[in-house]
Amino acid sequence: MTSPVGFTLVQLRYFLVAAEHGSMTEAAAELHIAQSAVTAAVYNLERDLRVQLFIRRRGRGLTLTPAGERLRQQARDLLARAREVEREARGEGEAVSGPVSVGCFVTLAPYYLPPLFSECTERHPGIEIDVVEGETDQLVHALAAGRIDFALTYDLGLGAEPDVHSETIAHAPAYVIIAAGHPLAGRDSVELAELSAEPLVLLDLPHSRDYFRSLVAATGTAPDVRYRTQSYEAVRSLVARGLGYSVLNQRPATSQTYGGGEIAELPLRDGGRPLEVTIASVAGMTQTARARAVMNLLREIAARPAER
Repeated sequence: MTSPVGFTLVQLRYFLVAAEHGSMTEAAAELHIAQSAVTAAVYNLERDLRVQLFIRRRGRGLTLTPAGERLRQQARDLLARAREVEREARGEGEAVSGPVSVGCFVTLAPYYLPPLFSECTERHPGIEIDVVEGETDQLVHALAAGRIDFALTYDLGLGAEPDVHSETIAHAPAYVIIAAGHPLAGRDSVELAELSAEPLVLLDLPHSRDYFRSLVAATGTAPDVRYRTQSYEAVRSLVARGLGYSVLNQRPATSQTYGGGEIAELPLRDGGRPLEVTIASVAGMTQTARARAVMNLLREIAARPAER
């Protein structure tokens, strides 16, 4: 275990100002403090370092010793680095910069992350975004562990977390997907009850699965879960194959699937409550300026659904 540093950044600052002016009196005037405070700081610095930094001659001011000359450059570098650390921690300065760790719910990532990276690069080039993708529980744990600054997620399960503050930035209504050749594909909308006799392809993620099941159960029927997968795109591909229908919330820009099939999307007349897209953070935590900047970008992106 290393021993603690005996001197302070304040002592170094006072020493540098005194060295630049060659006078305790002039240093005190620039710092707007009593001369005795400057003298005491330099004396304590010499004592802590066990070295003489100035040669004091009456009427001729202060002259740096060889040790003082070496410390002057080192002190400048150290104070400059300290200012960088402070700016990085606060995310402040002329330009918002530094790392921001963002948690993102897995199915939201394709819709929000590309515009977030693009706009952040353009407007805040000094910010470095690091993304942790996961499900709601994983993101809540990452918040509690301090591994992420905040999370972009659905409100699923967040109500049971007293230490998490959530802010709704968008609503995502549920809709049905069926194969493009399905008899109902040409309809403007559909009720889930009309599909109750068909297999359900379930997006099988924690909390999400319960939400989708509850939508079907609200029609008075039990969902016939024939296929399940944790992959959003696998759900679409299975449906395109005619293996059943599914219920989702985020809408891709194309009806084509990875496997080359095609699906039809139908708004739900009995879709229940939409999911809330939220920014979740540790309750009572003060975010850095750079994290707030990224949050603001997400709010703007959420307000422009046609661009996602």
